[in-house]
Amino acid sequence: MRWTEDDYNQIMSRRKAGSAAASFATSQPPAAGKGKMQALGRLPPGKMNRTEARFASHLDALMTTGDLLWWRFEAIKLTLAKNTTITVDFATLPASGLLTMIDVKGSKAIYTDDARAKMKIAADIFPFVFQVAYPKDKGAGWRIETIHA
Repeated sequence: MRWTEDDYNQIMSRRKAGSAAASFATSQPPAAGKGKMQALGRLPPGKMNRTEARFASHLDALMTTGDLLWWRFEAIKLTLAKNTTITVDFATLPASGLLTMIDVKGSKAIYTDDARAKMKIAADIFPFVFQVAYPKDKGAGWRIETIHA
């Protein structure tokens, strides 16, 4: 959108007057492309979104049955290359003893090529099991895929 000088001056005068219309001038444009799939307000590191919180409850249930010994949220940051890192959502220790890194996504459509590539590279470099978890369609349970190098 192109503004004329008059449009600009009107917005600036409203802004100086402190009207509600001033927020229009500073608001962000609607998200396009990859931005449409991401949450509007990115959460600070260490804070879970609703899907991750649901998965944490699932992990707690696995701990009560003894299938899972330990888990932490965003506990491990892995360096894949210079200036390239990945922080997987959950580091878990199942009863099998294999450290498993699980990334939680709201749906398979949200799992971007960039994230998929980073997980494959990490699976190739590190001696951990890498998985991606999505909620099942009806909301009951989780679909978990293991990432192979």
